[in-house]
Amino acid sequence: MKNNEPIPNINIGQVYDQRYADAEVHYDALGPMADFFGRNMPAHRHDRFFQVHFVKSGLVRVYLDERQHHQHGPLFFLTPPTVTHAFVTQADADGHVLTVRQQLVWSLLEESGDLADPAEVRPLCVARAQLEPRRHAELDRLERLFEALGDEAASDGPGRALAVRSLARLIFIRLFRLSSSALPSQPARHEDLAVFQRFQMLIEDHHAQHWTLSQYAEALDVTENRLNEICRRTAGKPSKRLVFDRQIQEARRLLIFTTASINEIGYRLGFNDPAYFSRFFTREAGMTPGRYRRHNRRG
Repeated sequence: MKNNEPIPNINIGQVYDQRYADAEVHYDALGPMADFFGRNMPAHRHDRFFQVHFVKSGLVRVYLDERQHHQHGPLFFLTPPTVTHAFVTQADADGHVLTVRQQLVWSLLEESGDLADPAEVRPLCVARAQLEPRRHAELDRLERLFEALGDEAASDGPGRALAVRSLARLIFIRLFRLSSSALPSQPARHEDLAVFQRFQMLIEDHHAQHWTLSQYAEALDVTENRLNEICRRTAGKPSKRLVFDRQIQEARRLLIFTTASINEIGYRLGFNDPAYFSRFFTREAGMTPGRYRRHNRRG
């Protein structure tokens, strides 16, 4: 699983199915995608896309950032934008793969107000074996929605695009219910959420350039104080902490999923002084980069 290259960002519409290069929603069965990418999918990510895998049966080994999940289907696992993931499915495992632009999920969560906090959506893996028996029917309903989505995606009838989008939204509603995500204690205002989401996107683009908070605020056309207040209300964290969290998250991923040296990782993340990168990581992670890599080595 390890390599010395940056963790690849895979755009499904460009790499796998160019007919849907600009589509908001992309669906395919697991089998054809596994034939294309392989059953042993190495570490990768999908910037600005949420992805859901629904696996009907068989053992699945999933790595979602630092967490490992070894579960038997039926199960689903969710990967939010930028989250590094890798997985292995058995040769006869089948299921569904749904990839949607992050704005679709964010708008759904904002509209619903009671499914999950957009700022706190985390990668997750939910298998039938983990659910209380009374909730098994919910997983069955989720599977039927995926099957309906597959039928609609393969059709060419009137209203196909609208039906595909509507089914994708229903699927995310079902999976957030099943994940029992914590409800936001104080929903963010619409304008605050818009600024917060744009801030998250800017962090993705510029965290390795070590933008200052004044640069982020200027790009968002807000003051530093307002940006900080919005982040505290929306995510419960100050703006600087969100930038640090993204930097340390990327450092952890590179330490786990690549064989790049610690100095190389520091340079890749914009730290010109390896000693400063090591101090930064140790302060944020509670251990040195070398110890973290040894402790979390995947083999």
